[in-house]
Amino acid sequence: MGSSSKLVCGLLLGLGAGIAYANAKERRRFSFHGRTAIITGGSRGLGLCMAREFARQGARLVLLARNPEELQRAEVELRAAGASVLCIPCDLRDQAQATAAIQKAHEHFGSVDVVVNNAGIIEVGPFEHMHVRDFEEAMAIHFYAPLYTTLAALPYLRESGGGRIVNISSIGGKMAFPHLVAYSASKYALVGFSDGIRAELRQDNIYVTTVCPGFMRTGSVRHAQFKGKHELEFAWFAAGATLPLFSMDAGNAARKIVHACRHGSPQLLLGIKTKAAVLMNDLFPGATAMLLSAVNRMMPNSDPTKDGASHSGAESQPSKMPSWLTRRLDDAAAANNEI
Repeated sequence: MGSSSKLVCGLLLGLGAGIAYANAKERRRFSFHGRTAIITGGSRGLGLCMAREFARQGARLVLLARNPEELQRAEVELRAAGASVLCIPCDLRDQAQATAAIQKAHEHFGSVDVVVNNAGIIEVGPFEHMHVRDFEEAMAIHFYAPLYTTLAALPYLRESGGGRIVNISSIGGKMAFPHLVAYSASKYALVGFSDGIRAELRQDNIYVTTVCPGFMRTGSVRHAQFKGKHELEFAWFAAGATLPLFSMDAGNAARKIVHACRHGSPQLLLGIKTKAAVLMNDLFPGATAMLLSAVNRMMPNSDPTKDGASHSGAESQPSKMPSWLTRRLDDAAAANNEI
């Protein structure tokens, strides 16, 4: 066979594979109309943005979160937009509460079709200031809570003939960043769990999507926890999470996540910068390590006078922050129930 014939055969095979993939993707397409979508951490931030998008596509919503007041505000907004909503205050770190919440959702709507494991926390600061309990807390909410909700939902998903599970990890679950060690470690665990169950649940027509976003403009900075020189830690983190140069619009992120969920996509890396950073880390780990080491040297040093206490974002915001940055923080927080 000549080289031209081989080229033609290769092109035809590639075209055939592309068409087969497109057809398979279309067959996996999932309508949310009349389906029940459970969103953990759904009362604010990215969770609320996803709830809005699911509601626009006709889903019935179940929002799980710890704060009843935040849940009530989210429910009022979503009901005003015409959504059917059930809000359940619960602590998903407790398996009994997670199981009871999923059961209540099934009893209320009669089905469980989509589970979005989105609840999360962020603790920012040098490794020297982190305690074992910080890692335990991160693992409790980023790994064990998704494990508990998944275990509780699986019988109902199978009863429905299949469904969707979406696990919101992070770029920090693909490459670890300085001053976010506990967060990254727990998000790595979530990526491993999410990717691991995908193949096993496929036989039940349950598609698992692992989502890894970078910074997003959700307004959640004031709910983060900061250690060490907490005002300086807040300043760099707030800039990254707020400025368009570094962060992604939360509403746009939510639309992409719901689209990936509908099609049963195995993985979603949100944003060009996230994809480029993960690719660089995979291909050039040595260069990435050197770059992150240089970044670390520019970040606030540990403070031996501090006792490792955590300070909320609201407590850590410097009084002399630029007004334009403060305004961006306030606008994002107001838009996504983060006040």
